[in-house]
Amino acid sequence: MNYRVVTVKELLSFLIAGIFLLCLANSTLAQGNPTGPPPGAGPPPNNNPNLQDRFRQVDESRLRSAEMDVGADERNQKLLQAAIANMREDFSRIQVLRNDIARNLIARKPLDYKLVSEQTAEINKRASRLNVYMRAHVPEDEKDKSPELKSEEMIGNLVRLCKLIDSFTENPALKNAATIDSKEIAKARENKANADRDLLAIIKLSASLQQKSESLKMSQ
Repeated sequence: MNYRVVTVKELLSFLIAGIFLLCLANSTLAQGNPTGPPPGAGPPPNNNPNLQDRFRQVDESRLRSAEMDVGADERNQKLLQAAIANMREDFSRIQVLRNDIARNLIARKPLDYKLVSEQTAEINKRASRLNVYMRAHVPEDEKDKSPELKSEEMIGNLVRLCKLIDSFTENPALKNAATIDSKEIAKARENKANADRDLLAIIKLSASLQQKSESLKMSQ
């Protein structure tokens, strides 16, 4: 198994991926529901001087709204920076934990169920938090309930967890969203769907591994 940790550039692409896909969905809806009157369909001009006060009030209201928008933009920017920091920490930490698991498997060390429980619990927590931003989902017909793991399946499923993390972190939807071409939107959607499946599989499998490790560590 190889060891890698995500770079800052990749992480920013990861965030852009989510924003891009969200904007993609919004733009599609907007194209199907155009708004605004056609040219020349506006009301005729009104030269009533009594409207001047009203216009002035509207202008003042717009100025106040603009000031509020500036404040909202600043708050949104702070929230975005906090989200980036959280995602970078979670994304990198998941890979570090994956590398630790892989290192022990390669060394053929006896499984330390207490350690495995801690590692998989943290992977589950951080992957679940990433999903707050990713909003991963799979089709209803692909949802299933994971069977309870057997003791002899622990090593095989730890290997599978490592491979899922590799697949998720290497997904083009997370790495190349900043340079996506409009002709590749269909492929980008396919990549995003694969990333969703991987992330949800990581969450599900890590939870199962953590639960089984908890039950096995007493015997160890």
